Amino acid sequence: MKSAALVCSRAHAGFFVLTLVITVALGIAQAQNEPILVPDAVDYQKLLPILPEPLQGWVADKPEGSTEDVGGFRITNVHRDYHKGEGEKAPTAAISILDSVANPDYVNATTAAWNSNSETSEGYGKSVTIDGNPGFEAFEKESKHATLWVMIANRYFVQIELQNQDPKELQEWIKRVDLKKLAAIK
Repeated sequence: MKSAALVCSRAHAGFFVLTLVITVALGIAQAQNEPILVPDAVDYQKLLPILPEPLQGWVADKPEGSTEDVGGFRITNVHRDYHKGEGEKAPTAAISILDSVANPDYVNATTAAWNSNSETSEGYGKSVTIDGNPGFEAFEKESKHATLWVMIANRYFVQIELQNQDPKELQEWIKRVDLKKLAAIK
């Protein structure tokens, strides 16, 4: 049974990819007279092994991925959902990796936006550094929804979403992703 959190995490991942597609399309439209020299995204099969196995006591869905041709360039995305127990209050996690090599402008704009920090009674958003890689962490207190984004090798966005867990658990989940191995994938 898929919970609302899993549907929500897939919606976030879909929005993430849609934003990248729009940004790339706008960049291509602005440079119509210039030759398109877009690096090729890796095949999703290379990224699937990076998605970790579930923790003891957790269950993971089968990892999913795709590499799609979109207007002359390729987009690769992989995703895996994890859960512990059943019901609305059960802890869940989702890990997604997006190869954004097709648009360095998108990478620069996104990581630049991560330099802002805020905290309110509703939650927080803050810049983080994970093993020397820039990132951003956000937490919504009421919904108990935590998200961590990390940029690896100036190319891969790793996104971890947690539901019904302490936001400190984001650090434990990111440790389970082999970031050095991911950075070496070309």
